[in-house]
Amino acid sequence: MPQEIVEAPLPGKILNVNVTVGDSIEEGGVVCTLESMKMENPILAPVKGVIQEISVATGQVVKSGDVLAVIEY
Repeated sequence: MPQEIVEAPLPGKILNVNVTVGDSIEEGGVVCTLESMKMENPILAPVKGVIQEISVATGQVVKSGDVLAVIEY
């Protein structure tokens, strides 16, 4: 099945992760919340599918382009 890789759009800190491996997610569903420049940015699923991989944890600092999750659709 095809996969969609969800990447960090900007550097910041992961405030929370809203999904676990195996969860179904709708297009536009919140994968995690990223804090950057004192703003909370929800990271949304670009496709409807099943979470195959979570690459981050709460409190982790990420750079722009880091893989956050993989969705199989």
